[in-house]
Amino acid sequence: MNKILIVDDELNMRLVLAAMLKKEGYEVSSAEDGSEALQILKSGATDAIITDLKMPKVDGMALLRHATEKYPEIPVIMITAHGTVATAVEALKKGALDYITKPFDMDELKNVISKAIKTRTLKENELFMPPEEIERAGIIGTSSKTMEIFEAIRRVAPTTTTILITGETGTGKELVAESIHYNSPRKKNPLIKINCAAIAETLIESELFGHEKGAYTGAAITKPGKFELAHKGTLFLDEVSEIPRDMQVKLLRVLQEQEFERVGGLRTIKVDVRIIAATNQNLLQLVQAGNFREDLYYRLNVFPIEVPPLRQRKEDILPLADYFVEKFNKKLGVLVNMQEEVKEMLLRYEWPGNIRELENLIERMMLLAKNNIIAIKEVPDDFKAAVNKIATAPPDESKKPFKDYMREHVENVERQMIIKTLEEAGGNVTKASKELGLSRKGLQLKMIKYNLRKETK
Repeated sequence: MNKILIVDDELNMRLVLAAMLKKEGYEVSSAEDGSEALQILKSGATDAIITDLKMPKVDGMALLRHATEKYPEIPVIMITAHGTVATAVEALKKGALDYITKPFDMDELKNVISKAIKTRTLKENELFMPPEEIERAGIIGTSSKTMEIFEAIRRVAPTTTTILITGETGTGKELVAESIHYNSPRKKNPLIKINCAAIAETLIESELFGHEKGAYTGAAITKPGKFELAHKGTLFLDEVSEIPRDMQVKLLRVLQEQEFERVGGLRTIKVDVRIIAATNQNLLQLVQAGNFREDLYYRLNVFPIEVPPLRQRKEDILPLADYFVEKFNKKLGVLVNMQEEVKEMLLRYEWPGNIRELENLIERMMLLAKNNIIAIKEVPDDFKAAVNKIATAPPDESKKPFKDYMREHVENVERQMIIKTLEEAGGNVTKASKELGLSRKGLQLKMIKYNLRKETK
């Protein structure tokens, strides 16, 4: 059951919202101001925050600021009256997921909460770092592949070029997008993110381009879309492959002309937005299957950056592990170290879940650690079993370089021929060497190579 935290200084508002959300199957906790909310956030898991803007002590903007710094994985939804919509829009630029207006439309509330929960789940697939870390470095790692990403960011960040970031789930695509933005001339302007997989197909046009009051049922006010909010800044379209095909035409127009109309609107709005898209799908295959527009693919794929999986950059595993140990030491208020045997196990694993899986494993082990040491006994049994399975698995011949593959097969055939000829010659090396067309010395050397030396005649 997902837990929603409601923050409002009006008791009636808390009660009404709580009743609506409980009816939809959510677990609800409440706070009368931001100060109380901060204590609740410290005490346990929260999947989304709904907060009023104006409250005594710690108001909604201060709560948003704290939540985005300390709990970046928790989406924040602002409550606003008609007179404070401008402030709510400012909150979106500072990291809020969305806002809802009083009085609430039940369908709108359900959609916003659903989007928040999906976004929370999807966000957990990416590596998060505080903005100050991103501005200094951006990505942790020393491998040649990571150095290539650094170089790509260095080259493309100062430009307005559209970028397509590809890579498996959990590799850190969002972090690369943030690095590009914070190292660009647009870094003081908004970085607006939208996860296309977290939004209902019927609502994505409104999310991207906004809507006019009365454009559809529940559209009680005029609302700007993500393109408008990202004006002069960067718009990050995560999981861009999930955009419905009929919407792809409208997105293509905005990329080409930097203009659009809100849903239900007639006025053309001009914007200056830098687009960074990301996907864990093979867009070219989707194009060939007819599920993604070819013209949009080439418009997005102006400057591609591929983020390789962790198994292809194993030199980055230990630096990342050290980073996460330090991160959770601060978060948990402990001083835990990791034994070398555990580090060696980390290097032998294939990491199908990439950086997210590594982060989750280290947090799990640190919670189990005794005497401030992560030892082999703290390593979960399922992880040990997976590492041992890799160690005992037969080698995958298809992954070997062709030359190595051929050499091993030739040597195996040669060894079997020597064994057979020696047996037929009764172990007589001289006789066997003649049969094989080798000198006696040459055959002896091959016998040493293949560990076939026995008492010979």
